[in-house]
Amino acid sequence: MNIGDVLKAKPSATVVTIGPEAGVRELIALLAEHNVGALIVSGDGDRVEGIVSERDVVRHLHHDGTVVHNTVGAIMTSVVETCAPDTDLDALMKTMTDRRIRHVPVVDDGRLVGIISIGDVVKHRIDQLEFERDQLDSYVHQT
Repeated sequence: MNIGDVLKAKPSATVVTIGPEAGVRELIALLAEHNVGALIVSGDGDRVEGIVSERDVVRHLHHDGTVVHNTVGAIMTSVVETCAPDTDLDALMKTMTDRRIRHVPVVDDGRLVGIISIGDVVKHRIDQLEFERDQLDSYVHQT
């Protein structure tokens, strides 16, 4: 199973991005509007310049109560773990667990093509296990 399969199963292929010059207030509004936990930072919508999450806002809020007056570029994570569509799902789950990250941009030939959240991974894994259970149940009860 690879990440491309998980992307295909998502209800929407849309990746919400925000420019590094945008304000943190705009970031918070977009996170709430799209009901997501992170946005890809990209000036052109294709190239990953960073990632910014709810955690980034909270961590900066703890240190600086005026974080809402900053730009996204000031609080984003600029070294981003990415994966390709052909990345093995189990390998990405291990990376996400080991690095304690919840969102991974999917990049193909240098271009942003999707984003995988830990929720996407868990949902896909549960769906896979339910399918296997149903197949076994069907096999056992057909005799």
